[in-house]
Amino acid sequence: MDLGTLVGIVLGFGLILGSMALGGGIMPFVNVQSVLIVVGGTLSATLINQRVPYVLGAIKVMLQAFFDRSRPADEMIPTIVHLAGKARKEGLVSLEGEQIDDDFMARGVRLGVDGLSPDIIKTTLTSELFALKQRHQRGQKIFRFMGGTAPSMGLIGTIIGLVQMLRNLEDPDSIGPAMAVALLTTLYGAILAFLVFNPIADKLENRTVEEVHRKRLAIVGVESILKGDNSMVIQSKLDAFLSPEERARQEAAK
Repeated sequence: MDLGTLVGIVLGFGLILGSMALGGGIMPFVNVQSVLIVVGGTLSATLINQRVPYVLGAIKVMLQAFFDRSRPADEMIPTIVHLAGKARKEGLVSLEGEQIDDDFMARGVRLGVDGLSPDIIKTTLTSELFALKQRHQRGQKIFRFMGGTAPSMGLIGTIIGLVQMLRNLEDPDSIGPAMAVALLTTLYGAILAFLVFNPIADKLENRTVEEVHRKRLAIVGVESILKGDNSMVIQSKLDAFLSPEERARQEAAK
């Protein structure tokens, strides 16, 4: 569980709702017409922009912002060094029964055990990495589109409310509800865009960058294993992927 995402959303909505309550209550900020315009309009525009399966899959993609099951990059290096040492001593076939937690790296090692050349395996893993980036970017694009659309729907609601208000200036009782629609749609659109959709898109992008970084490390590691590099050479290659903090943590673990 990524507590940062959960705490941020809960804290953000809590502060907004708390401010509303302190200012006289939450109910004046509840308007069904505004919700229909912003939420319904954003969803409708997203369905026009993307294929239906991708939009429905966005819910699953969003969960990646709340759950991070990935391993730190520095934890993969000892596994790679161990596999490389065993392969040099006993041959690649000895790696067939090894338990490798990282599925991406495990596929590369299995391909090597099956006899494929390092160049072919590198090309295969790189292609898989490219496809992964494309899938992730599609999910990020959906949330970025929603983040840009929600305020626009709020603007549409504002225009609708203003038109309703101007058409009924002779009826003072209708001015208040029309003005509420005009202002609350803008508020709803801004909250959804800047507290939900855009932050989630950025978090997903960060997740992708981190995952791509780990998989590139795995590709270099698998290539080194298959080429028979010694442990010192592999360690030097893989250390280049680590930040100073990760290197310090790895040294402390040793």
